[in-house]
Amino acid sequence: MAELDIRKIMEILPHRYPILLVDRILELEPGVRAVGYKNITFNEPMFQGHFPGNPVFPGVYMIEAMAQLAGCIVMEPGGSSRTTPYLAGIDKAKFRRPVVPGDCLMMEVVLRKHRRNIGWVEGSARVGDEFACSVELLFSISSDPGTAGFDAAVLNA
Repeated sequence: MAELDIRKIMEILPHRYPILLVDRILELEPGVRAVGYKNITFNEPMFQGHFPGNPVFPGVYMIEAMAQLAGCIVMEPGGSSRTTPYLAGIDKAKFRRPVVPGDCLMMEVVLRKHRRNIGWVEGSARVGDEFACSVELLFSISSDPGTAGFDAAVLNA
């Protein structure tokens, strides 16, 4: 199992600030699972409007953070210049606890199935011992930015 800092994560993912939402990967088993975290800080741009005086980390950002962590399971270091992971579907998303500045969002994703350029992942996120979010994700990996890698026959399988 590997541990990756932000520099290594940026070798894998094409995302950059302000949308890179994984600060560190603590455990990475390529093709299997990953555990990582996002430190939630007050100076992030979404808190200017979500919500003034009551900053709450948006649920869609939690899902995106888990999708990025999942991308690290199937992408190779240095491969981001050739391929891009795209979020293709979201199922069974559940939110149980608000995530606020000062929290550390600890995430785990497990690859359930991978076929060609399509993968299915289960993700969960916690703050301390409290459950924050869970989701099932469908993703597509593309080497052609014009098509985003979406193959209708595979997506409908």
